[in-house]
Amino acid sequence: MRAVCAEVAAKAEQVARQFDAEAVHGFRVLAARPDIDAVLLLSSAWYGPLPIFAACDFAKAVYCTAAVAVDGERAEEIKRRIEESGIAFTAEFPRRQSPATLRLKELIATRLGPPQMLFCHARRQTESRPRPLVGNGSRREPMVEDLMELVDWCCFIMDRPPRSVWGVEHVGQGGKSDYQMMSVEFAPREGIEESPAMAQISCGRYLPPQWQEAVAFRPPAELQVCCEHGIAFVDLPATLVWFDDAGRHQESLDQDRPVGEQLLTQFHRAVTSLVRRTQDLEDAYRALRVVMAARESAQTGRRISLE
Repeated sequence: MRAVCAEVAAKAEQVARQFDAEAVHGFRVLAARPDIDAVLLLSSAWYGPLPIFAACDFAKAVYCTAAVAVDGERAEEIKRRIEESGIAFTAEFPRRQSPATLRLKELIATRLGPPQMLFCHARRQTESRPRPLVGNGSRREPMVEDLMELVDWCCFIMDRPPRSVWGVEHVGQGGKSDYQMMSVEFAPREGIEESPAMAQISCGRYLPPQWQEAVAFRPPAELQVCCEHGIAFVDLPATLVWFDDAGRHQESLDQDRPVGEQLLTQFHRAVTSLVRRTQDLEDAYRALRVVMAARESAQTGRRISLE
């Protein structure tokens, strides 16, 4: 680590001391440094996608925690700038690399068969204070970031493109969305006549911070996967219970390295590789398209095609 930049200068200086790095004032100053090869965006901030644009201008690779929660028009610009610059781009989707997810993918290939229905749920607390304004004067929506990660998770497990989406939304006090649900239909497997697979994805942020016990009270499984030959229940990072004709199976899952370390290792490989990877960018953009289409569906009352 060579340099650190943050909204609050004192925070940047504190982190820089921990890693024997230099605190700099401004993301463009950081991206322009000749000793910097890659930029890690580790939190949302008021400047929105501007650090990504700076990295593109100076040909620096980008590792982005979660997806950049911006409107569809801005996302198009981000995608275009990254593609034109030719930089390596990694979007952090940690659910993909969790032990339970990787083991589930193995079981789908060997025991459970192709997934037919997914039920994915997340229940969160409301945030105690509003998020900072981004560059265009709007606020980042935590619900969008949550849903993007869930959509990507389901697409990763389905391993086929989403075809259409239908969404509903509840608007709570203050005109803010506190619950969203979507039904995503996936394209059938190539050369096979079958009913389209589907995923029901929901996320709620309706529990205030002072109701801490309510968040953890009888939570549903984060992911329920109905497959051709069985069913699996997943709770991250390492809980997996599945059933088939032989009965119940409880998996004991361990990992050699933390998920974050694995993601950074993959990013390092992408930066040093001579072959440019574009899949992360495409996956992040696809997840955002699905979330925005679900919002359009909730407003219009009709299913939205993604093809």
